Amino acid sequence: MIFTLNKKHLFVRISVEEENPEFWRSSAQNTLCSALSRKHNTNVAKNILLFLGDGMGVTTITAARILKGQLQNRSGEETIMNMDTFPFVGLAKVTHSFLKNFQIPDSAATATAYLCGVKTNLNTVGVSAAARNGVCRSQKGNEVTSILKWAKDAGKSVGIVTTTRVQHATPAASYAHSASRTWYSDADLPTSAVTGGCLDIASQLLRNTDIDVIIGGGRKYMTPKGFPDPEYPTDLSAQGQRKDNRNLVNEWLSMKEGKVREHRRTDFDAVDPEKTDYLMEITEKAIRILKKNPKGFFLLVEGGRIDQGHHDSRASMALHEAVALDDAVARGLELTNEEETLTVVTADHSHAFTFNGYPFRGNSILGKSPIFAMDFLPYTTLMYGNGPGIKITDNKRPDIRNVDTRCGAVCPRPHGSPLPGCLRAELHPTCHGIRGLRRHQSGTLCCHH
Repeated sequence: MIFTLNKKHLFVRISVEEENPEFWRSSAQNTLCSALSRKHNTNVAKNILLFLGDGMGVTTITAARILKGQLQNRSGEETIMNMDTFPFVGLAKVTHSFLKNFQIPDSAATATAYLCGVKTNLNTVGVSAAARNGVCRSQKGNEVTSILKWAKDAGKSVGIVTTTRVQHATPAASYAHSASRTWYSDADLPTSAVTGGCLDIASQLLRNTDIDVIIGGGRKYMTPKGFPDPEYPTDLSAQGQRKDNRNLVNEWLSMKEGKVREHRRTDFDAVDPEKTDYLMEITEKAIRILKKNPKGFFLLVEGGRIDQGHHDSRASMALHEAVALDDAVARGLELTNEEETLTVVTADHSHAFTFNGYPFRGNSILGKSPIFAMDFLPYTTLMYGNGPGIKITDNKRPDIRNVDTRCGAVCPRPHGSPLPGCLRAELHPTCHGIRGLRRHQSGTLCCHH
C-alpha cells in the first residue's frame, strides 16, 4: 500500500495483494487459527484493571481507530488499537440493562450497574432502584457496594484515575451512595437532603472506603468556600465551594500519614509531560503505587473527557481522548502480568454520533464526504444527531466547502443519548465469558472462571 500526503489529504493507492482474493482468505484463516489455538487463562485474577471510556460507543471507537492511524501519517482504516488486540469482545445492551426507569441511561446509572452489579434509576449513584432521584430519604437503606469496596475488603489496594472530577458520576459510583449525582459538595445539597442527613459525594470519598490512590480533578468540592486552588489561584471558578469550612484534602492527607497525594502535574517528575500523554502518565503512576500490595489491586481508569467532547459537539476532542485512553490501556498491559491480571475496556453509553457518507479510504476522519448531499452541499463524515451547533437559515444549512473541519467541532452534537453501547474486554486471565450480546448481570462485568 502506498500513501501520498499533501496539505489537506492523504491519498491511498491500494496494494496489488489486496486485489487478490487469496490475500483476504489467508488473512481470515490466520485469524481463525490464532483464535482456536489460544489457551484460556484459568488463573484467578489477582489484579483488575477496568478502563472506562465515558460515552465511547461503537462509532467513537471506529472513528478513533482511524484517527489514531492518521495521526501516524497512515491511512487509518487498517489501524489496530490496543483494545482491538483483546481476545474476547462483547456488546453490552444498554437499554434496561443499565437502567431501570428510562430507555436512555446516564453515566451515574450505568456506573452503578457495572461497578455494583445493580440496575438503578437515572441520576443516582451507588443505590438500588428503590432510591428516587433527588429524594434523600429514599436512599437510606438502599445503598449498594461496589467492586472497589469488595477488593478493599479482600485486602487489595484500590485506586481511581480519571480525567474528570473524582466526584463525577463514574468514579462516584465506586465509593459513594447518593440519590443525586449532582450533590458534589455540601453546597450542592438541598435543604431536604441536609435535614435528612444525606452526605455530599466529596465527603464520602473519605468516609466510605479507604482508597489508596485518587488522581483526578474536583478540588473545589473538597475545600472551603473561597479557598484558592493551589494550581489556579487566580481562577475564581476553581475556588473552594464547601459551606462546612472543611478541607477534605488536608483531612485525607492526615489519614494517610507517610503517604503522598498526587495533586499537581509537576509531582509526576519521573515522566516527561511533553512526550507522554497525561492519562497514560497518571495510569502508570497509579499502577506502580498499587502493585506494591502482594495481594493485588483494583484500579478504575476513566477517560471522562471523551464524553465531554461529545457533549460540546467537539468530535476532534472526543476522538483524541479515546486515542489517549487506548494508549493508557497499552501502558497498563506493559506494567502488569497477564497471568495474574484481568484487564477490561468498556463504555458506559454512547452518543447520537454517526459515521456516514462515502469518504474515500484515507480521507481525514474529521473531514468531509466527497459526495454532496441532495441540497448540493458537502457534509462532514462525522455528524451528531442532536444538540448545539446546528445552523439553519432560510431552511438552508451552511456551505462548508471552504471550512476546515479537521481541527474543531463537527456539528450538530449529541446530548448523551446512547446508541447500543459497546463492551470490549481483554479477559486477562479468567474471563472467557465476555462474548456476544449481553444484558447486564449481577457482579462484575465478567468473569467466567
